[in-house]
Amino acid sequence: MKHSLQLKLGQHLTLTPQLQQSIRLLQLSTLELNQELEQMLQDNPLLEREEDDEAALSVEAPAHTAEAEAQSTETAAPESSDTESATTLDDSDWNDYSAAGGDDEDGDYAQGAISGSTLREHLLNQLIVSPLTLRDRTLVAALIDDLDEAGFLTQPLEDITASLQDEIEELEPEEVDTALKHLQNMDPTGVGARNLAECLTLQLRALPPDTPARDAAMRLTAHYLDLLAARDVGKLKKMLGIDDATLRAARALILSLNPRPGSAFGADETHYVIPDVYVRKVKGMWVASLNPDAMPKLRVNRVYADILSRHRESGGSQLASQLQEARWLIKNVQQRFDTILRVSQAIVDRQKHFFEHGEVAMRPLVLREIAEAVELHESTISRVTTQKYMMTPRGLYELKYFFGSHVATDNGGACSSTAIRALIKQLIAAESGKKPLSDGQLAEVLGQQGIVVARRTVAKYRESMQIPPANMRRTL
Repeated sequence: MKHSLQLKLGQHLTLTPQLQQSIRLLQLSTLELNQELEQMLQDNPLLEREEDDEAALSVEAPAHTAEAEAQSTETAAPESSDTESATTLDDSDWNDYSAAGGDDEDGDYAQGAISGSTLREHLLNQLIVSPLTLRDRTLVAALIDDLDEAGFLTQPLEDITASLQDEIEELEPEEVDTALKHLQNMDPTGVGARNLAECLTLQLRALPPDTPARDAAMRLTAHYLDLLAARDVGKLKKMLGIDDATLRAARALILSLNPRPGSAFGADETHYVIPDVYVRKVKGMWVASLNPDAMPKLRVNRVYADILSRHRESGGSQLASQLQEARWLIKNVQQRFDTILRVSQAIVDRQKHFFEHGEVAMRPLVLREIAEAVELHESTISRVTTQKYMMTPRGLYELKYFFGSHVATDNGGACSSTAIRALIKQLIAAESGKKPLSDGQLAEVLGQQGIVVARRTVAKYRESMQIPPANMRRTL
């Protein structure tokens, strides 16, 4: 093969670093943007927040206040030490801990520790002060370790017994059964149950004997919970030998119970949402405006910028590069919020009936329509509407909420899927509990209003709103 040189002319698209940064910032949520900016503020000395100077000029604490805080810290030190020593109590200390629960000081600790952040801590704190032997406490602790977040026992007792026989000598299955009863007598009531029926039965058993419909409810949860879920009223009355009033009272009593007794002790992670845009009605017009609290105020550090300008000839290429990056970032952040505002206002202009009348007035909207209105690409609109939120008089909504598919109407128009969901919700809310509307009947009612929709589409919308089917909505 003979080697030769050839010239070839072609075109290709290259994203500059500035454009790449602009795209990345546009698709971030407000919280993610703040995290990104904090990292950039640490890495680039020429970038700073405008409020930094105000924070530096804040009034300093007087000397006597600092001394008072130091004295308060010294005074509180012994109490802190006592607390730390108390919290070190664990399973290894059970043997030395008094069976009666210790003295008054230890009793105070146990009372305060009941408000632990996890279910396991809450149960172990009760176990520490219980009048059980060390062997029984060990067995109960092993059962506590097998509880899930809802408070249910996840493994059969036979498996737990087999796993403990290597650790505890001469362990009998009856001992594990007894340990389970001790666990089920702890707070919260219903903990340690092996299934939902047992959990509800334990809670009913703890109620006063004269509680109305208590006996019927216990029989129902123990044997006929599946019939109750299926709303089989006739079969339930026949099996239990009770009338309608007693059955309704037993059902109401069961619904008042907690099917997940351990869920209250879980450390739920809180997700905060910062609205990017506010929507208000100004002089009869719906207007979108940026949330000033969500907009970071950035600027170039004047001191470093002046030094760089005076010594530009002597080098400083690293600072010059960081100065350019700071200017790019400030420009891209401003462009990000300008784009969000333009897209939000375009959405508000097309969904003004929603702000006036609610979900039933939501019109069909697609990304292409907004992209043509603001002269941007559809992919850009998709980035702008993801994890960006709009605070309105009707609540907080993600920008993507205002987009949706459409269904044809008899008059040749279109109705958005959001409006259809709202209509289905209204129809179900107004239905008779004795004769709830089926998916087919809902489709017929919508058809009478000019909205052509299939039964399976109604079922899909109903399930997306987590509304049970007709047989599950029937009241007793």
